[in-house]
Amino acid sequence: MKTDELRVAVRRIMDERVPPEARLQAVCDLLRGEMPDYHWVGYYLVDRASPGELVLGPFAGEPTEHTRISFGQGICGQAASTLEVFVVDDVEKESNYLSCSPHVRSEFVAPVMYRGTLVGELDLDSHTIAAFGEADSALLKWVAETTAEAVAEAASIEV
Repeated sequence: MKTDELRVAVRRIMDERVPPEARLQAVCDLLRGEMPDYHWVGYYLVDRASPGELVLGPFAGEPTEHTRISFGQGICGQAASTLEVFVVDDVEKESNYLSCSPHVRSEFVAPVMYRGTLVGELDLDSHTIAAFGEADSALLKWVAETTAEAVAEAASIEV
């Protein structure tokens, strides 16, 4: 599926009248199913009860032991602390990487902002070194923006 087709499919999913968790799950399934180097796709949600932590939300791929991540911990926590997108070409060269699987070689993390507030993150892992190029980054930043309202709803964050 081409990038333009993925964007159309994501927009359709976001327009569905189903709970936000189901829409986010469908986006994860779509990206993992259509992009051969996207081996794990998921959302971490800001924990409303503990705002300095992320809690695992919908995902597609192997289960992870990292169901809660403190801000600043690992690449996801670092992205939450700095509100910056992280593209890690080789996770073995990162001292702050939380290993989810020995097969993961690269990672992409984008903070998900809704009305100026961090509500979660879009996190992707690949078994391929440097799997996330410029086109991937542009697409995934767009996905994070497009799904932001659903992430806020899933996290029960009112902004």
